[in-house]
Amino acid sequence: MRTIDIAPLGDNVGAEVCGVAADQLAGDATLATQLVDALEAYGVLVFRAVHLGPEQQVAFCRYIGEVDCSSGNHEVEGIYRVSLDPTANRTAAYLRGTFVWHVDGCTPTGDEWPQMATVLSAKAVSARGGETEFANSYAAYADLTEEEQSRLRTLRVVHSLEASQRRVTPDPSEKVLAAWRSQPIHEHPLVWTHRGGRRSLLIGASADHVVGMSLDEGRGLLDDLLARATTPDRVYRHEWTAGDTVIWDNRGVLHRAAPYDADSGREMLRTTILGDEPIQ
Repeated sequence: MRTIDIAPLGDNVGAEVCGVAADQLAGDATLATQLVDALEAYGVLVFRAVHLGPEQQVAFCRYIGEVDCSSGNHEVEGIYRVSLDPTANRTAAYLRGTFVWHVDGCTPTGDEWPQMATVLSAKAVSARGGETEFANSYAAYADLTEEEQSRLRTLRVVHSLEASQRRVTPDPSEKVLAAWRSQPIHEHPLVWTHRGGRRSLLIGASADHVVGMSLDEGRGLLDDLLARATTPDRVYRHEWTAGDTVIWDNRGVLHRAAPYDADSGREMLRTTILGDEPIQ
């Protein structure tokens, strides 16, 4: 069995995987098993200049779990093209919501579980902006005092698409607002207790308010927790080069993209690995 070479990128989140080629990612199931273990430990894995092709990316993801093929906008099934250019992506306007810290899958259209992991590969990068930042929400919970942990485990939070979109579009048209509000809202525990025993904070852009608290008090708590989880010393910021691939554990990692211009040419290919556990 091949032993992978991993170099941590920070104290709280992120590691670089060295010496692995695209064909190995796409064709070696035993390698994928080791990478899943590393993902559990580091939250984010970086493969620099690996130049993973779209078909190879999907093949790699299938070793890890079931691939989401429901919203592809690419000729390869399981690939979603991330671009702010509306001629390349008809849902480009929605992607501006990725500029704020979030966890994917907190506001599904049904009862789907949040994504297990996401793989993103850079095909073209922006000259300015477009970096992706990551913060460890497992560590954010672990660093709370015992009193805080005990209190937060009793709280529930309402998540909505409107909450996340308002952060980047504070004055929507009536049509846009109606579209946001047509999507279901979901109530989740503030602390996600995972089946393996780890706990993470379920915070970020979609977290609108805390059940049983006034809006100001609840939002103040959520903002404070997010600020504490994402201080610069706790964040890994990936500066993309064309050919890079990154995978992150969506269940315990917050992420956001630095703003970039719609005409920047930035294009990323995303594959989503479907969730394997409910929020509880």
